[in-house]
Amino acid sequence: MRLALAQLASTDDVAAHLPAVGDVVARAAGAGAELVLLPEYAMYEKKVVDATFAAVAEPLDGPFGTALAELAAGRGVALVAGMVERAEAGDRPYNTLAAFGADGSLLARYRKIHLFDSFGFRESDWIAPAPHPEPVVFRVAGVTVGLMTCYDLRFPELGRALTDAGADVLAACSSWVPGPHKADQWSVLARARSIENGCYTAAVSQAEPISIGRSLVAGPQGELLAEADADPSLLLVDLDPAEVARARERDPALRLRRL
Repeated sequence: MRLALAQLASTDDVAAHLPAVGDVVARAAGAGAELVLLPEYAMYEKKVVDATFAAVAEPLDGPFGTALAELAAGRGVALVAGMVERAEAGDRPYNTLAAFGADGSLLARYRKIHLFDSFGFRESDWIAPAPHPEPVVFRVAGVTVGLMTCYDLRFPELGRALTDAGADVLAACSSWVPGPHKADQWSVLARARSIENGCYTAAVSQAEPISIGRSLVAGPQGELLAEADADPSLLLVDLDPAEVARARERDPALRLRRL
């Protein structure tokens, strides 16, 4: 499967940056990508999460989600993007990843489980956590993809649950906040999730200045296959699910677990 990581610099003007999303998805599709990953909060992003996120929230079939579905169908490519999803009840929306198929259908919805209440931030003041935490996977081009969002990368149990659900690829769509040691932690954590699960990790982030950029793809043995710099960019990587099988045969840690 040819995978594209679209590193964006999203803003708080939803309509204004939709053309940028369309442009990068078009370039990815033109290069043969079968799946395009966009970052967390691709729909709407600010330096600090606040009450405005609830104000712009919409259902997955709202204007932004509909535009993504039409874009996927128009370009014949599956895509995953971070949205601010209106909650059924309460005043806090969900931080949601929506996966659309190449026909525009909704393949999966993942509401962020682990909110970023760390390093002085309080995402949970403004965003609701997933009401029913569970691993979310979907199939595209013969590959099973598991969804996680940013801070989730620090929780190895979610990566393992996604692997147990069949994931060959962990898609970590993120807006990784800058700070001391954060860039090193981003790379180490992504590669660790690959090593311990014998799978690919595709970690796409928002670009500077809100986030660190540095989107990357790690192979099933933790090897770095591709990495972006800090600016908006597009990474293309070919993934082979047979490599996942070979890595898990070489190191059968998943079978050797004793719980």
